Amino acid sequence: MAHTKKIVLLHSNDMHGDFLAEDVDRKLIGGVSMLSGYVNQVRNEEPNTLYCIAGDMFRGSVIDSEFKGLSTIEIMNMLAPNIVTIGNHEVDYGLAHLLFLEKCAKFPIINANLYIKNNHAHMFSPYHIFEMDGMKILFIGILTEEVMAKAKTEGLVGTFVDVEDAATEVERICNAHNSVDIDLTVLLTHIGIDADRKLAQILDPASGVDVIIGGHSHTFMEAPEVVNDILIVQAGTGTDQIGRFDLTVDTDENRVVDYRWRPVPIDSEHCPTDPELERLIEEYKLQTDEKYGRVVTRFMRKLTHPSRNQETELGAVFADALGESLGVDLFLCASGSIRSTELGPIVMLGDLMTCYPYNDTLHLFEVTGAQLKEMIRYMLRDGVWAGEHTEFYQLSKGWKVVYRKASHDFAEFSKDGREIDDSDRYSVAMEGFHFKNLGDIFHVDPEEIFANKKPRVIGTASRTVIEEYLAEHNRLDHHMGERLIVLEI
Repeated sequence: MAHTKKIVLLHSNDMHGDFLAEDVDRKLIGGVSMLSGYVNQVRNEEPNTLYCIAGDMFRGSVIDSEFKGLSTIEIMNMLAPNIVTIGNHEVDYGLAHLLFLEKCAKFPIINANLYIKNNHAHMFSPYHIFEMDGMKILFIGILTEEVMAKAKTEGLVGTFVDVEDAATEVERICNAHNSVDIDLTVLLTHIGIDADRKLAQILDPASGVDVIIGGHSHTFMEAPEVVNDILIVQAGTGTDQIGRFDLTVDTDENRVVDYRWRPVPIDSEHCPTDPELERLIEEYKLQTDEKYGRVVTRFMRKLTHPSRNQETELGAVFADALGESLGVDLFLCASGSIRSTELGPIVMLGDLMTCYPYNDTLHLFEVTGAQLKEMIRYMLRDGVWAGEHTEFYQLSKGWKVVYRKASHDFAEFSKDGREIDDSDRYSVAMEGFHFKNLGDIFHVDPEEIFANKKPRVIGTASRTVIEEYLAEHNRLDHHMGERLIVLEI
C-alpha cells in the first residue's frame, strides 16, 4: 500500500507593494492584513502548509518606494512566507541594496541564476529543502535573462541567461539531491507563463520536478496547466487573491498522486484580518500621507492604463509630459513604468508616485526614419497582444502609426501629418533603464544607432519632470487610439 501525505502550498506573486485593502461595493478586497489572516487560518487548519512568493514583492506603492523596500521586508516578515524567490523588481534599488534587504528578511530568499563572475559563487542560496512530517520538499528559485536587464548593468554579476541554461541548472541541483529522497520538487520562478511552459517542456522527467509556481506575466489562472507532467500555476497580481494547492504526495514513489488547485479571493467575506500587521502598515501610511498628501493637478476625468500592450490615456499623458519638457521629436515612454490602471481626476503626489514609481535618468539619441520603423515593427511583433513579451512603448504627440498585423508593415507612419522619410533623423528620448537595454528591447545594434549621434543624458529624474509638467497643465484630457492604430488585415 502506498504511503501518502497531504501538503498545502499557498502562493502569491507580483504583489508590487499592494498592502492596503480596497473598498469595492461595500466589501473590502485585498491587502496584506486579510492575506495574512487567510494564511494564518490555513496554517492552523493544515499543519503541512507552506506559503511561498514567486517574486516582485517590491515596487508599486509609495510605502515601498519611500523606504526603498525596507518597509516591504518588515511587512513581509510579519506576513511570514516560508520561502521567496526574487523577481526583476527586487533589483530596482540595486543588487547591493537587495543583499542588504536579504539580511533583514526572516525568511529564505532563493535564486539559482545570479552569480559573481570572478569566482562563480551564487549571490543567493539557489535552493532550500524543507523537512516536515517526515517529508523533504525541495524549492529552487529561477529568474531568466528577459527579466534580468537591471542586473546586466552590474559588471561583476553574471546570470544563467536563458530557459535552456535554467533547465540545466535545475537538473544539476535535482541530480545533486537525488540521494536525499526528495518527496516533492517545486520550482519557484519569475519568468512568465510562456517561459514556464518552455522550461517544463525541456526538463528531463528524471529530474523529478513536480510543480512550477510562477510570476512576472501577472497571469490569472482558473486551473493548473500540465506540461511534461509538471503542474504550472500563477496567481495573477497583487493581493486580491492567493493560489492554493492541496497536494497528495506518494512518499514511496516521490510523486504527486492527487491535487486540487484554486484561486482564493482575499476579501472580508472569506478572510479574517491581522490586527498587528494593520498597525504596522498604518504607521507607514501615516508617514507617507503626511509627506505626499498634496494635489499635483486635476484631470478633466479619470484617465486609464488598462493594458501595457496598447496605447493608453495615461501613457499618452506621460509621454507628452516628457517629450514636450525635453523638446525631443519622440519620447518613448515605457508602458511597464506605469503601475496603475487609472489615475485622477484629482492627482495627489502619492497617487502619482504609486502610478509612476521610477525617477530614472533620461537619455537622448538619434535615429533615422528607417531605424525607427524597424524598432516599432519589432515592438509590435506577433505575441505582444497576448502578453508573451511586454516591452511596449507609448508615443508622444504628433506621431501616428497605423500597423497591419497580417503583413507586419505600416499603412501610415507620420509625424505632424507628414509621412516620415527613411533618411530623415529624429531625436528620441527614453528612460535610463530602457535606454541601457535598447539592443534587446528593439532588436537593434546600439552601436549602429549611436553612430548617428553620440547619445547623452538630458535629465536625471523622469518622475520629477512629469510632476512639474502636470502641475503646469491642469485639466488634461487624453483619448486612446489616436497615435497607434492596429489593423487586423
